[in-house]
Amino acid sequence: MGSTIDEEKRQLRKHVRRQLSAMNPQELVQGDAALFEQFLALPQVQKAKTIFAFWGIEGKEPDTKKLIARLVEQGKQIGLPRMLPEHQMEVRLYDPDKPLIEVGFGISEPGEDCPLMEKADIDLILVPAVCYDRRGYRLGFGGGYYDRWLEHFNGFRVGLCRKAVLQEKVPTEAHDSRVDLLITEEETFSF
Repeated sequence: MGSTIDEEKRQLRKHVRRQLSAMNPQELVQGDAALFEQFLALPQVQKAKTIFAFWGIEGKEPDTKKLIARLVEQGKQIGLPRMLPEHQMEVRLYDPDKPLIEVGFGISEPGEDCPLMEKADIDLILVPAVCYDRRGYRLGFGGGYYDRWLEHFNGFRVGLCRKAVLQEKVPTEAHDSRVDLLITEEETFSF
């Protein structure tokens, strides 16, 4: 059964990537701006002191560099993921004065010289995804890093999804968790 779901996920990833690559750059920039305005207006974001975000991969994810800059301006502590062996992940404090390290596949991470952030100290996570569905479930990139990390996270979970790639239902497995709130350019879904 798992292999069928794996194949469904693989096919959906390919389909969504084609959809995103067909969008013009202006659409993407305008979409990002709409997503970020809604995110910044959330009471949970306004109250949060620490936010675990992600550095968006160009052409695949919203360009969160702009969002992160605004959050830092507001005095938020921002954590970014750092991938570890065996599909594990840690969160390091983002320092705008320290360059991120490119690790391949368009991914940039903070270095080991950035302080480690404890899961219990993070108020809110912005969960990356290839796409989401209307139930709040995500289709990840296939490495399982976030599924493992989210397993014991009790803070608030938010997803951003371009309306063009919002699905009715993504294939899910028992270990898949959903976000508490999902934002598209035009709608917000609470779960």
